[in-house]
Amino acid sequence: MLLTEDQILSLAPDEASKKAGRDLANPAKWVSKGINEQALWGECQGSGSKPYQTQVDLTAIAFKCSCPSRKFPCKHGLGLLLLRARQPGLFSTSNMPQWVNDWISKRSEKEEKKVEKADKPVDEAAQAKRQQAREQKVSAGINELLVWIKDIVRNGILSLPEKGGAYWENMSRRMVDAQATGLAAMIKNLGATNFWNEGWQSGFMGKLLQLYLVAESYRHIPNINELLQQDVRSAIGFTINQEELKQQTGTKDTWLVLGKDSREEQQLTIEQNWLYGLNTNQYALILQFNAKGQVSTLSLTQGMYIDAELAYFPSSVPYRAIVKNHTTARRPENQVTQCFKGWQEIAEQETLLNSRLPFRNEMPFVVASLKPVLYQNQWWLQDTDGCLCKITADFKNIWQLMAITGGEPATMSIIGKENEYRPIGAWYNNNYQAV
Repeated sequence: MLLTEDQILSLAPDEASKKAGRDLANPAKWVSKGINEQALWGECQGSGSKPYQTQVDLTAIAFKCSCPSRKFPCKHGLGLLLLRARQPGLFSTSNMPQWVNDWISKRSEKEEKKVEKADKPVDEAAQAKRQQAREQKVSAGINELLVWIKDIVRNGILSLPEKGGAYWENMSRRMVDAQATGLAAMIKNLGATNFWNEGWQSGFMGKLLQLYLVAESYRHIPNINELLQQDVRSAIGFTINQEELKQQTGTKDTWLVLGKDSREEQQLTIEQNWLYGLNTNQYALILQFNAKGQVSTLSLTQGMYIDAELAYFPSSVPYRAIVKNHTTARRPENQVTQCFKGWQEIAEQETLLNSRLPFRNEMPFVVASLKPVLYQNQWWLQDTDGCLCKITADFKNIWQLMAITGGEPATMSIIGKENEYRPIGAWYNNNYQAV
């Protein structure tokens, strides 16, 4: 797998590693180097007498280095990949040295065991028993959670700022023990409320209500429709087999990557990609989960177009999807076939979506003729009717947005929910530019 310089630098754990990696992309730093179809390797002379042995598995982009760094990938792995990307002629194809061969062999053995495990016939009886045991754990955990929520309401929320982090962490861990990781994440999000921010009560109660709706819905799950059942189970933390999902007929379109975001959670990088179908006028969220140091299997950048078939997860509001197949597409002539005309239409759409899925997360929209305006020391987006909607307080790119639009009305992509949104891109002269 050959990576571009931008893709390589995106693997760096921090800016310091990027800089150090660039410095090491120098032939003079490497005592030896080599490559074949499976691996890239080299020995980098450090401060000690013995050079560091650096190796990269090219089949899955994984790293190993003998240096003492705790960063992953380390600067040597980044430097070696950058040197290969910049000067591929310096690397001659050769047999792997023993230290590389041993590592690659161990990785191959692990992959073979995974394949063998996947090929084994499924014991449906055992699988059903495990599923039943998990659902019992989830039910027990939810019973405790509902008591905890009712105690918060009964005692009032004004004393919550005095609670320590353990108050939220303990209940979050209880949900992990109950195998309800989705509920655990929602509780962590509750605990992350800025209790010293004016008006925190409104946002907090909204999140608490969503948590209550999901938990209470699970107790009555046989009585709700099948699609909403899937939403409830997904919110709690039950997963869907993506290989089975790929077998379903998908939605084909030319998709624009409206925006992307990534965050670190423990040893995982979670990447969100928001797509817009130019012909179907549908929106999609593509999630990718990568271990630190590993490159995404699907490389998407803001503003790119792809011809793709997406398979949506079953939901009363289809939104999250996986890419079944795709090819890069040229920028089409007509980029937006349909968009919302202003905040009144957005409010009507939000009402419809909330009636179908009251505990949904934020979603993107494409809206015509929005203009950023400063009002009462706060930035807002104004539509052609003069209606205003607040830009989220954490939006940091207002001046970039002003530079793209010139402060004039423009078709924008926004993401948010109910009464706060943030711009993620705008069209200028029929060209989409990400913010």
